[in-house]
This record gives sequence, C-alpha cells and structure tokens, in this order.
Amino acid sequence: MFKALGLENHMNSHFIDVRNKEAVTKVCADTQPDFVFHLAAQAIVSKSYSDPTDTISTNVMGTANILEALRILNKRCIGIIVTSDKCYENVEWPWGYRENDTVGGKDIYSGSKGAAEVIFHAFHCSFFNKTEHPVKVASARAGNVIGGGDWAQDRIVADAMRAWSRSTHVVIRSPDATRPWQHVLEPVGGYLTLGQVLSAKPELSGESFNFGPPSDQTYTVKQLLEDLSLQWGFKDPHDSYRVTDRIPFHEAGLLKLNCDKARFSLKWTPTLEYRDTIRLVSEWYVGFYQNQINMLDKTQEQIAFYTSKARDRGHIWAQK
Repeated sequence: MFKALGLENHMNSHFIDVRNKEAVTKVCADTQPDFVFHLAAQAIVSKSYSDPTDTISTNVMGTANILEALRILNKRCIGIIVTSDKCYENVEWPWGYRENDTVGGKDIYSGSKGAAEVIFHAFHCSFFNKTEHPVKVASARAGNVIGGGDWAQDRIVADAMRAWSRSTHVVIRSPDATRPWQHVLEPVGGYLTLGQVLSAKPELSGESFNFGPPSDQTYTVKQLLEDLSLQWGFKDPHDSYRVTDRIPFHEAGLLKLNCDKARFSLKWTPTLEYRDTIRLVSEWYVGFYQNQINMLDKTQEQIAFYTSKARDRGHIWAQK
C-alpha cells in the first residue's frame, strides 16, 4: 500500500528492523516523538508455523526494543503498544474477552502476542509507573482488521481479491469461523483516542484496551466473502469461493472481544456499520483492480468519510 499510494512523497520514513535495538533507539532519539504508536509485527498466523523464531523475535523482542527506547527517552511522550485480540488464551466461549482475561495461545502467533503483553506489563511495572518518568504507556488489542491496501498472504480479504482479480475463486479453510471483522480505520481511531485520553489522564498508564465491533456485528468467513463478492460483481456469491478440508494449522473457530472498557473509560465506540465496512473494502479493491483509479485519492476520500462520521459521533480525535 505504501508503494501503491506513493507515500514516500508524503511523509518522512525510516526503514529499519524493529529487532535492531540500536536502530530503534536512534530513530526515537532523533525524532523526539510526542506520541509513539507501535504496530510493527509478524502478523500472519501461517508464517508463524513455518518460521516460529522470526515471529517470536519480531513480536516479542521488537516490542521490548520499542519499550526500551521509550524508557530512555528523556521527554514527555505517550506510547501505544498495539498487540492483537489473539493475545488471549482462546477457549472459544461465546462471550467477549475482557482486558483482564488470561493471555496466551495455542499457536506461535497467539503466544507471541500474549508474550508481548506480558513484556508490556513488566516494563510498565518496572519503569513507567514511576511518578517521575515522563513516558506513559498503554496497550491496545484489536479484532480482525480488513481494508483496502492489504496484500498479505493468507489473509482472507487479500487472498479473495487476488483470486477474483484473476477471475477465479478463493480457497478457504474454515467457512463457519466467526471473527470480529472491522475496517482498519476503526482501531486506528481507537488508538488515536487512547493516545489523546492517556495524554490527559496519565493514571491510565499501564492499562490495556480492546477495540472491536459491536457483538451483533460478528460474521462468519463465508458471510464476509459472499457480501464482498456481490460488491465485486459475482451474480452468485457461492461461485466466489471453494472450501478445502486441508487445514495445515490450528485456527480458532470463535473469537469475540468485549469493548466495554474502551466505551466507558475512553468514550470510544465504533463508527462504521458492517455494511459501511463491506462498501469501503470493496470500493478500494474494485478501484485498484478494475478501474485503475488514483488510489491515494480514493484512500484519502475514505479517510475523510470515516473522519466525518467519527466527528458526528463525537470522537475527540476527529474534532476540528
């Protein structure tokens, strides 16, 4: 997406390995940030099976390096450490996981995200909870994120769009798996809200927050694909996918988040309805694959739409 939008012409960027402590520390020291949002990760479950140590080193030591850079940063700063809803020890109960539920995981990716949360908590208790320390930190856990510009392997929307652009069906493993799908701009709005509130209320330092859709907007993989395929142009949505019985690794069947804490403490609520998410995702990929439009313009248009709706809902980060 960075390349498709030509973002190198619109921002300052530094390409470094988050596992390189010296490089991370130098960027932080050179830029003297007021806010740090840590989203760097190895985020593909299938890759965590083929290369577990890469996943662990990136997600655990990478997070530790960010926290260490913040620890020695001698200025007031807010650090938002983004992990994943997969950080929870998922026993697939029908109610949503809360921030004080057990972290862990049956697969390497989930385990690495649970470990990142443990490292975050340890750094906070050891360093950032001291009154004199100028840096305050919080962690954020988001549900399954979808949106334009994602081309990662083994992600359902990206796999579908690649397949459909070649006029073929997408192969799926678990059609009835349920996920808290949300547009990528939703958790971004949550992270911005958390950063702003934490800046004003340092007593929230060390806390964790879930960001996900309402519980009645949890849909299966099959429903998501069928809704997207109709927007793509399929007359029969069942032609858009095929189900395989080859499941090479464990995947949870049910996963929900309880976001009451963010609603109460941050006054954050989701901005988009499910139908908005389907439309935005579809329009982005149709624009890219079928219409060859300017994707920077399309992305900015979607951000403006989302920001306008967030402003109408009273989200503090979206106010002028």
